[in-house]
Amino acid sequence: MSLTARLSNLFSQDSSSGDSNQSRRNGYAKPEYDIDGARQIKRQKTMEEPAVEDIDLELKRPPYLHSMLAGGIGGTTGDILMHSLDTVKTRQQGDPHFPPKYSSLSDSYVKIFRQEGIRRGLYGGFTAAMLGSFPGTVVFFGAYEYCKRHMLDGGVAPSIAYLASGFIADLVASVVYVPSEVLKTRLQLQGRYNNPFFNSGYNYKSTWDAAKTIARTEGFGALYSGYKATIVRDLPFSALQFAFYEQERRLAQSWTGKQEIGLGFEVLTAVSAGGIAGVMTCPLDVVKTRTQTQITPNNHTKHSQTAVLEKVAKGQKSTATGQKRALHSGPRTVPHTTPTIDTSSVITGLKLIYKSEGVPGLFRGVGPRFVWTSVQSGTMLVLYQYLLKQMEKSSSDEGSGVI
Repeated sequence: MSLTARLSNLFSQDSSSGDSNQSRRNGYAKPEYDIDGARQIKRQKTMEEPAVEDIDLELKRPPYLHSMLAGGIGGTTGDILMHSLDTVKTRQQGDPHFPPKYSSLSDSYVKIFRQEGIRRGLYGGFTAAMLGSFPGTVVFFGAYEYCKRHMLDGGVAPSIAYLASGFIADLVASVVYVPSEVLKTRLQLQGRYNNPFFNSGYNYKSTWDAAKTIARTEGFGALYSGYKATIVRDLPFSALQFAFYEQERRLAQSWTGKQEIGLGFEVLTAVSAGGIAGVMTCPLDVVKTRTQTQITPNNHTKHSQTAVLEKVAKGQKSTATGQKRALHSGPRTVPHTTPTIDTSSVITGLKLIYKSEGVPGLFRGVGPRFVWTSVQSGTMLVLYQYLLKQMEKSSSDEGSGVI
């Protein structure tokens, strides 16, 4: 090879090397990609590494059955642990006396425990609660996961997907749990049978007796009394709870830089999400409690056409038309000074409670509700994540033949 050719090749290599270095400094190295595919992948990952909050956290999606079982067990466990506090909340919200007999959280808890005991006092309505807790939570988590995954796959923003999925899931589950909620709430307010310490207007011997009595005297539809108030409370609560929870977990994952955020953050995100949502929806919970624990006109009898005609014959004005179920500030069988509120509208009920009792009336039981929703949500969601991991591990062991 001639000297001229050798010099030409030398300068050509130097020029290629310089161009390659310049391209590398500019973040572009096409010749290097053509030569080394592995380095191309490495460079793409280095330059286009997404932030933790942008990672699709739904890549490892558990089977629906796992989600439903984990959610059902977690939710039921939380309800078992916090039932006594839920009873205190119900007493404070449904107390017909003004000023109320049950004031602070600690005073109410001690008073119910000393006067009525645990089984029929603090844990009144426990059987009814359990009848709806597990199946209701199973249905909820199944619907939630289904809606969330389809919305995310459809390109819906995560925050909207979480909010809407919680809303829809609770609407589906409400058909299952509302009857048990009615029984639970009335039995909690009543306390022990023939309760000499608190006259709520109800006196059922047991859960079965309550169901039979309600169906016989008020009709089967009464088991769904307060259905509108219940879903008006629970739909925004579930939507807010899971929206807060999912977003807080994403922030925790961004903070820690990994998908597994650890037990501390798991507890913190679950507890705070439930507590904040519980406080925000407390006024709706007050209306719901009073709707389900009220005493209907005519001593629990339905407003049938016969009853209306009898009233007309006696010259009395019928109150049945346009009103399915009255809402009172307290049962009419108990003397009290709280103004009577008659309405079937949740919004009107909120306005009238505010007008007659002020902001404290709207936030009756907010202390117990905050503690209850915090601990219940914390227990449910932490157990949910733990059980999902255990189920996934068990499935992996079985798939690999490990016994």
